[in-house]
Amino acid sequence: MGADDKISNKAEELKGKAKEGMGRATDDERLEAEGRADQSESKVKQAGEKVKDAARNVKDAFKR
Repeated sequence: MGADDKISNKAEELKGKAKEGMGRATDDERLEAEGRADQSESKVKQAGEKVKDAARNVKDAFKR
């Protein structure tokens, strides 16, 4: 998983923020909740990417 996944996850987070903002601006609680859910899902994916990166760094350290 590389930069493409990281960019995709960040884009999903920004989309969620926009949805949440639109929901708040229009008093649409469902849209606001969807936006928060999108952001949460994206943050979980980003955390997974960080774990993968850390594991790769450990693996690379043992190769030296």
